[in-house]
Amino acid sequence: MTEPSETVADVASLSFEQARDELVAVVAELEQGAPTLEHSLALWERGEALAARCEQWLRGAKQRLDDARAQVEAS
Repeated sequence: MTEPSETVADVASLSFEQARDELVAVVAELEQGAPTLEHSLALWERGEALAARCEQWLRGAKQRLDDARAQVEAS
């Protein structure tokens, strides 16, 4: 897993699958209990960024499907 101290900016370059897999790992680590509050907060922030990235991918996929359906209906 990526270190929680990394900036959230690198999340923007992740594929949906990469972001999802890392998010699963972050959640698992949070559920186990991080050694410090600071580490827990860093994990939480990373998880939020990863979840937002996944949502961005899903919104984009939905838009592509909607556009494809509209093209089919228009023809």
